[in-house]
Amino acid sequence: MKNADNHIYVIFGASGDLTKRKLVPALYSLFVQNLLPERFAIMGVSRSQFSDNEFRSSMKSAIEEFKEIDNTIKIEEFVQKIYYTSIKFDDALTYQSLNQRLIKLREKENIGENTIFYLSTPPSLYGIIPEHLADIGLNNQDKGWKRLIIEKPFGYDLESATTLKTLLLKHWSEDQIFRIDHYLGKETVQNLLVTRFSNGIFEPLWNRNYVHHVEITSAESIGVEKRGGYYDTSGALRDMIQNHLLQVAAITAMESPSSLEPMAIRNEILKVFQSLRPIRAEDVKTNTIRGQYLESTIKKEKIIGYREEEGVNPNSISETYAAIKFYIDNWRWGGVPFYIRTGKRLPTRVTEVVIHFKATPHFLFAKGFNNSNNQLVIRIQPDEGILLKFGMKIPGTGFEVQTVNMDFHYSELAHQRIPSAYERLIYDSMKGDSTLFARSEEVIEAWKFLSPVIESWKNDKDIPLYGYPAGTWGPDKADDLIEDKELTWRYPCKNLSDDGIYCEL
Repeated sequence: MKNADNHIYVIFGASGDLTKRKLVPALYSLFVQNLLPERFAIMGVSRSQFSDNEFRSSMKSAIEEFKEIDNTIKIEEFVQKIYYTSIKFDDALTYQSLNQRLIKLREKENIGENTIFYLSTPPSLYGIIPEHLADIGLNNQDKGWKRLIIEKPFGYDLESATTLKTLLLKHWSEDQIFRIDHYLGKETVQNLLVTRFSNGIFEPLWNRNYVHHVEITSAESIGVEKRGGYYDTSGALRDMIQNHLLQVAAITAMESPSSLEPMAIRNEILKVFQSLRPIRAEDVKTNTIRGQYLESTIKKEKIIGYREEEGVNPNSISETYAAIKFYIDNWRWGGVPFYIRTGKRLPTRVTEVVIHFKATPHFLFAKGFNNSNNQLVIRIQPDEGILLKFGMKIPGTGFEVQTVNMDFHYSELAHQRIPSAYERLIYDSMKGDSTLFARSEEVIEAWKFLSPVIESWKNDKDIPLYGYPAGTWGPDKADDLIEDKELTWRYPCKNLSDDGIYCEL
């Protein structure tokens, strides 16, 4: 595999938690696998004061704690490629000193002007840092490419997302901007494309003629932890559905791209966003459910409610659970409901896509089988894999039918290491491959789609905020979203092949 071009990787917010836990360990993994270019350097940038050696020592400790590949000898070699400079993010003059440091580093390491700027910073700086970089020409690509990576959230609502888009595109072109969504870096999300478009047995069935509904679940067993202050201004809808889960839905629903080129794939994803049926304000009450976890006892341990969490307003109405029903108005999916749910303090940590196929037109067998529809479960995390559920005859007289499983687990590929999401996405950004990064049009369309929900939840006092005990599958009312009253959500366990409402934490 051809390595990326020689370049300098600049991380703004380098003293933060994301850099220590994810970014530098991912870069180290690429280094150990010889996937970094021959001439490469990392420049950490933040307000904190460190010398190069002090920052290297800090990053060495982070690698030792969070590394996914163990190679002690390589750690010392890797950290020698790390440098550091301190700036004030809102002070234009300090960007001049950063530029001078980069010039000297390029001379020392014999690296050209190719540069990646990773903004591991609060979103409030997403419009400030790129403008300061552009003011001193660090967006200029005359002598080498320049790329800008930003983390979600890409705006707080449609207005702020549109403003951010305008600010970024004022000085940077769309092909320079990489909006990173770590969900899209997961191998099993990418495998959705392979499952859909490399298997002739699925494609003929992947449409409104055979699919009853599509269900996407992202559940966490933990609460908001130490993120109460942030989460209380965000909520589950903004934190998970607007970005991660709508992207997963788009990959599930997209048409086959003409090629595997980034633009071909991203065009098909955008078409899905453009086909989302708008949710009218008067339909929000029936098409969405919001909830907030309450105090509970789980395995004899008392779990506090959301409003008792550190940093959370005691009168907060921010949702820790969100479920939404929507439609994609095109020829493939016309009339097929899509359901997304996500929440904190649910029974288990799991993310999966479930394709519920329609029942046979004339069911011949015992109703004890519940006319159960076939399901294709694509598990994103944990116990990654694929599960197909179908009916089989129970041995003996008569035609008693039971649901059985046929499954594949990624863990069975014992000789293959599954890279972390950040490792994959960082490497793609180095190669200039934007396939798994959100483009501005997708972000804006997602905010347009959810704006009526956000506004109604904020302003309509008749839309309830349901409480649910920590450790349960959210508000009971969420079952009413499913149109067929004989069906309900799938209740997954941490093990792919198991399901049931009584799955343990």
